Amino acid sequence: MKCPFCYAMDTKVIDSRPADDNSSIRRRRQCETCGKRFTTYEKLETMPLMVIKKDESRETYDRSKIEAGIIHSCHKRPVSTQQIKAMIDEIENEIFNKEEKEVPSSVIGEQVMRRLQELDEVAYVRFASVYREFKDVNTFMEEIGKLLKK
Repeated sequence: MKCPFCYAMDTKVIDSRPADDNSSIRRRRQCETCGKRFTTYEKLETMPLMVIKKDESRETYDRSKIEAGIIHSCHKRPVSTQQIKAMIDEIENEIFNKEEKEVPSSVIGEQVMRRLQELDEVAYVRFASVYREFKDVNTFMEEIGKLLKK
């Protein structure tokens, strides 16, 4: 494992235990060169999960894309990093624990929107405006109107 600080290749594992969700191994490592410590998570690699995009093309599932979208929509909102990680874990568990190896991007997007709506309505509207490609203020206002009715 390469050190994220000095990029040296010689690191050692100083602690290893199951992660909170029991689906991965948490390892504390220490760089032999600079002495800094960092954490890694190990997961079993299975057949890659595929996402079917709107244009019917397929690409490998990338957690960082969902994470980036959620972080961007939660910018300057009272939402913690732990809440975001837990939300993504829940979405992944719900979607990918089925036998399906291909999932439409719309299923993922709708799950993100549903959970954001429960967590923070402003973050939800921000995400929805990009995900649903709002074209004008009226579309934006319609979505806010739906929130206000609830």
